[in-house]
Amino acid sequence: MRLADFDYPLPAENIAQEPLPERDASRLLLAPRAGGDFSETVFRGLPRLLRPGDLLVVNDTRVRPLRVEAKKPSGGKAEVTFIRRLAGDEWECLVRARGPAPGTRLELPDGFAAEIVAESGAGVRTGPDQGAPLWRVRVSGGELTAMLARRGRPPLPPYIRREPGADPGPDVDRYQTVYAGEGEAAAAPTAGFHFSERLLAEVRAAGVGLARVRLDVSFGTFAPVRVERIEDHVMHPEAYNLPAETAAAAADARAAGGRVIAVGTTVARTLEHCADASGALAPGAGETALFIYPGYRFKVVDAMITNFHLPRSTLVMLVAAFVGRERLLAAYAEALARGFRFLSYGDAMLIS
Repeated sequence: MRLADFDYPLPAENIAQEPLPERDASRLLLAPRAGGDFSETVFRGLPRLLRPGDLLVVNDTRVRPLRVEAKKPSGGKAEVTFIRRLAGDEWECLVRARGPAPGTRLELPDGFAAEIVAESGAGVRTGPDQGAPLWRVRVSGGELTAMLARRGRPPLPPYIRREPGADPGPDVDRYQTVYAGEGEAAAAPTAGFHFSERLLAEVRAAGVGLARVRLDVSFGTFAPVRVERIEDHVMHPEAYNLPAETAAAAADARAAGGRVIAVGTTVARTLEHCADASGALAPGAGETALFIYPGYRFKVVDAMITNFHLPRSTLVMLVAAFVGRERLLAAYAEALARGFRFLSYGDAMLIS
């Protein structure tokens, strides 16, 4: 299949820049997998759409504070997102500054400093048709991870803009799920943003089970697909953990006629990576580089809750594999016509 097969027009005004005041007040597009009309409800109405015996599976990874404000020697403002350690004191980073180039030095909080060494060869999508390179950055001043724990902010997606000096408090709270546990994620499992503690309690009261997996989402989720033939794309590996109790809960739900509902593409990838041909799950931990695109046959996921994703992204391809490419593009066109909010802080879709 061609990369262009997964393109669609995404106006800038449909890209959500801020979360709604209430998590479960987001809109939910209902997209029957078998076809038919689309409809919508408010996300907090989800329990009425589920059945006793269904199993919701969530990704409980925790997003690390990887973004810090910086200054150039000229006094100009900058921002650095530390994505991963390369070797020694070098990191791969997204640098937001005017004219970043090899040799540029940046002042970081608490006496730390960073020097841009070279482009790393990777990049990220900063919008539907924009991108930015990632940089190799050499850091001095001490142990960076300790400084990030003190002064770091959430590593917001490149298409969400914040003014330097803006209050990070709202993003600290909202760029994290309410059920986040441990983890080393560099990006959030955003389908879970819509769940409040109140809604989770209502889901349980409706006789729906709740199980957890962990997939440490990497910043590679924002990497552009650079090949025209999508079958040639190599997926970025991510660490996962599938607990034994989650594997057992999925087996019990399916045996009783319930559905396994993945909350997000990260959950879908984890479950499908760990499933055999019959849909039985093997618990354990490791890395997955599973790339799901149309033609893939799902073995364990029966329904999916997902946000609306960037065009030409691996996330769009995964959802297209689940619901069908033409059906997905029709759902996205419907959502845009209805004024739905897209991407990480946007609304959601239930495919069932």
